[in-house]
Amino acid sequence: MPRLVHTAFLAEAERSAIRALLMNAFPEDSTEDNLGHAWGGMHAMVWEDGELLAHGSVVMRRLLHGGAGLRTGYIEAVAVRADRRRQGLGRAVMASLETVVRGAYEIGALSASDAGIPLYEHIGWLRWQGTASVITPNGLVRTPEEDDCIFVLPVTAQLRLTADLACDWRAGDLW
Repeated sequence: MPRLVHTAFLAEAERSAIRALLMNAFPEDSTEDNLGHAWGGMHAMVWEDGELLAHGSVVMRRLLHGGAGLRTGYIEAVAVRADRRRQGLGRAVMASLETVVRGAYEIGALSASDAGIPLYEHIGWLRWQGTASVITPNGLVRTPEEDDCIFVLPVTAQLRLTADLACDWRAGDLW
């Protein structure tokens, strides 16, 4: 079972292990801005013999849908060490993060890598069928490159999966 802990209570060695896992799993996306997206929320981690095998975090974001700003548990930095993939660790991490999402947010959301899509489909997250946008300092801007990789988990909000979904602005990858 993954250990759940808030960023504020991570030891420096845990932070370093998370960074190393993410840099190994996503070498081309491991910018400081993108790595920073994982901090500030709850982390689900699977450790074995002092080694981090799997990680994911859920952070608070606001998504705009149908004119409403939704309190969103946004899933970030889901990774499993290469030699331990396909053993249920990603599913276990997601189950822990879903507990947080269901207990604290109106919806869950994430932007999936190609490798992650089968996991999210298998555990029942819904692929967004509408358009994607970002709320920039200059207004709403479409992000068509994200249209096929956004997944949501409705909790209390009613969603029209074929409408537009807009995320709040941030540095690095927007979704």
